[in-house]
Amino acid sequence: MDRPWYQKLFGRSQSHNLESTQAKANEGDAGAQFSLGLKYASGEGADQDYVQAAQWYLKAADQGHGLAQFNLGTMYSEGQGLVRDDATALTWFHKAARQGDAGAQFSLGMRHYRASLWGPTKDSLEARTEAYKWFCLALAQGYMGSASICESLNLSMTHEEVADGNRRAAAFVVAGPA
Repeated sequence: MDRPWYQKLFGRSQSHNLESTQAKANEGDAGAQFSLGLKYASGEGADQDYVQAAQWYLKAADQGHGLAQFNLGTMYSEGQGLVRDDATALTWFHKAARQGDAGAQFSLGMRHYRASLWGPTKDSLEARTEAYKWFCLALAQGYMGSASICESLNLSMTHEEVADGNRRAAAFVVAGPA
């Protein structure tokens, strides 16, 4: 029986797409490498393979792919397919955040916020100001949850601290792929 018209129009085989993506990834295409990482990370059952996902994300991240850098940071942070390593996670989050990735900016904000709760007073002040900066940057992109955290932080900071955090956010310049 003949396929319906919409399947002819939109029905490219998934195996063909996967083969094409795999070929591009093997040739070094960062977007294709990211796509394969995403496929393995978000797969279900036997299709989910965090080790494979991390390998493909790393290839794309090394070429400066911001989302791959963020996802790789998350995998290091959670120990998904990799040995849990907060220092390496932080490195990848910083790379992605400098490229303007709102998720990475939010993650950095959370890390600094947590550090502000338990550090010595001087370190706590710096961590809180940095947290505010990163949350403001994520908020500017509409990242979910940033607004309420910015408001909460704002209430716990002095006027000078808020002004400093706003200056830092305003001075932030998105860098190219790193």
